[in-house]
Amino acid sequence: MQLVLATHNPHKVKEVAAILEPIVAGLTIGGYDGPEPIEDGTSFLENSLIKARAAFLHTGQTSIADDSGIAVEILGGAPGIFSARWSGSKDDARNRQLLLAQLADVPEGNRQASFICTITMVGPDGEQSFTGVWPGRIAFSETGSNGFGYDPIFIPEGFEVSAAELEPLVKNSTSHRAMALSQLASYLRPQ
Repeated sequence: MQLVLATHNPHKVKEVAAILEPIVAGLTIGGYDGPEPIEDGTSFLENSLIKARAAFLHTGQTSIADDSGIAVEILGGAPGIFSARWSGSKDDARNRQLLLAQLADVPEGNRQASFICTITMVGPDGEQSFTGVWPGRIAFSETGSNGFGYDPIFIPEGFEVSAAELEPLVKNSTSHRAMALSQLASYLRPQ
């Protein structure tokens, strides 16, 4: 079975393939080179549906899409669906620096945040969605070189290091994306 991953982000393709391919026998994850739809949904679910539907219509193959981001409690859940362009551009470093600046005076006990990921699969048999939530907190500075996005400033619950300091195997077994993909894998595996 092959699934098209509706993203132009090579980091996501690599991460999703690393998580799913070993646990679903015979599964391969293919990239997507079609047009990017306008993500005008108001939730992770709506935006993942928009992307998965567009990829399915473009390729005719069962497609999956994720929409994910970071939700900071003291900011009322922001950046949320605007995580990828929080600073006004899709620049990970600028997004992290802006979020750190916005939280500069917020003490340790009020820096709770969660990474949220909704994965949607669209194919000839219909649509299914799965959501994972990875709780933690925002650090005071960037550390680590693994991962991407907000990983260098996110300290997952149960860890004392950033997500960017975790070994890929650890992150790929505990993250928000891993949780949502695990649900998808259970759905895909024969009962």
